Amino acid sequence: MSEPTTDPTPTDGAADGVRLVLASASPARLATLRSAGFDPEVVVSGVDESDVVADNPAALTAELARLKAEAVDATLALDGRTTVLVGCDSMLELDGQAYGKPGSAAAAVERWRLMRGRTGVLNTGHHVVVHTGGARAVRSAVGSTRVTFADLSDAEVDAYVATREPLEVAGAFTVDGLGGPFVERIEGDHHNVVGISLPLLRRLLADLGVAWPSLWRRR
Repeated sequence: MSEPTTDPTPTDGAADGVRLVLASASPARLATLRSAGFDPEVVVSGVDESDVVADNPAALTAELARLKAEAVDATLALDGRTTVLVGCDSMLELDGQAYGKPGSAAAAVERWRLMRGRTGVLNTGHHVVVHTGGARAVRSAVGSTRVTFADLSDAEVDAYVATREPLEVAGAFTVDGLGGPFVERIEGDHHNVVGISLPLLRRLLADLGVAWPSLWRRR
């Protein structure tokens, strides 16, 4: 992804100086928001994900997004501006199981041998907190996108894992990086697969009274 060469022209809402905080360490989420014309602050939550459980994979991403956003929200120093805080978490759902970051080459190889030639669902939980005028409001939702993977050979799997890219990304693949050629089809929002659904985020913000153009970076 690349940033736009020129900033979008701000509307009157941009004069309000809306502050955007991203509660995520994901470079892909940050790049997506920057490409959309935003300039978010990044605050990493440090939430331990290992013991978090939920009824299903989509609910798990929703709960993790909530925990991350709420952990960061508890540390924020508000300065009178409208503050928008966004937390996200993504996982691949396959056969009813949730798969996050493999973490090791052996796990990534095993994962790809399971995924290749099949279709899974990339779930991304979104948790948005808005502070404005002394009030606090919250909205949550999960974006789900069907992803069909190419039927990779063992040599392709080994070569991809050797790049180390799939080790630290949800589902062990990227659609905007070296893994792009291994994704045959996407049914749903492309941005959701990258890690944050821009259309879903716009709807959540609208429901909270925040206009999308008010978050565009100012010249």
